[in-house]
Amino acid sequence: MAPPRNRRPGFSRRAQYGLFFSYVAAIGLLLIGGGLVLVSRYNPQLFAPARSAIAEVTTPVSTGLDWIRRSIGAVPEAIGSYFGVHGENVRLKRQIAAEHAALQRALGLERENQRLRALLKVRDATPETIVVARLVNSSATSTRRYATLNAGSWQRVAQGQPVRDGNGLIGQVVEAGPNASRVLLVTDPDSTIPVRRAGDGLPAIVTGRGDGTLDVRAANAAANPFRPGDLLITSGTGGVFPPNIPIGRITQTGRDNATAAPASNPDMADHVMVLRVFLPEPAPPPQAFPAPKPKGQ
Repeated sequence: MAPPRNRRPGFSRRAQYGLFFSYVAAIGLLLIGGGLVLVSRYNPQLFAPARSAIAEVTTPVSTGLDWIRRSIGAVPEAIGSYFGVHGENVRLKRQIAAEHAALQRALGLERENQRLRALLKVRDATPETIVVARLVNSSATSTRRYATLNAGSWQRVAQGQPVRDGNGLIGQVVEAGPNASRVLLVTDPDSTIPVRRAGDGLPAIVTGRGDGTLDVRAANAAANPFRPGDLLITSGTGGVFPPNIPIGRITQTGRDNATAAPASNPDMADHVMVLRVFLPEPAPPPQAFPAPKPKGQ
C-alpha cells in the first residue's frame, strides 16, 4: 500500500511543537557552526584559550591511550627478543666454554714448553754432568731440608757431588745407595756454600735458614753490602761446587746479613743434574817399592 501523502504528525500540538523546535535547533546549530567556522577562519587567536583548555584535558587521556597502544604493539617484539636473547645466551655460553677449554690447552702447552726448556738447560748446562735424574720427593715444610734422587752409585752418583736444575743449585749428595741418593738442600741449616755477587764478585757465605730461605753474610765486609735484587752465584771456592751456578737472589737486608730466596724450588723441579765435584780429590801418592838387591849379596 502506498504511504500517505500527508506527513504531518497528526493533530497533537506537542508533537508539532517538538518537530518545530527540532528544526529550529538544527538550523541554529548550523548557523552557530558556520559562524564559528568563519570566526576561526578570519580570527584564529580568538579560540586559542579554548583549544588550550581542551588540550590540557585531552592530552593525559591521549598519552595513556598511546602508551597502551605501544605496550600492546611491543608484546610480540618482546617475546621475539626474549627467545632471541635466550638463544644468543646459549651460544655465548658454548663459545665461552670452548674458549676456556682452548685456554686451558694453551696453558698446558706453555707449561710443557717451560718444562722442556728447563730440561734443555739441564742437558746443556755443563759437560761435567754425571747423570740426569728426578727428585722424587723433598721435605718442603720440615726444618731439615732433604730430597731423594732416583739415581745412585750404579749411575755413578757419589757423596759430595753437587745437584742442580735449569734454574740453579739445589743441593749436594750426602748419601748414595745403589739406585737412590739423599740430597742436602741449600736451604738446610747444615748447608754452607761459598758464593759471590754476580755484579762485582763480592765474596759471601750462604747458609740455609731451615724455612725455605737463605742467610747471606759477606766474607770480608764489616757492614752489610748487599741490596735487594742482587744475584748470588757459586764462586768455586772450596773445590766442591762449580762456579757461576745461580743460588739465590737477595730479598731483604739487615745490619750485618741479608736474606735471599733460592733460585731453584725442589718441589717444582722435574729433572735435575748431578755434577762432578769441581776439584777432584788429589790422587794418592805412588807407593814406594824397595830397590832390588844386586845378585850375589
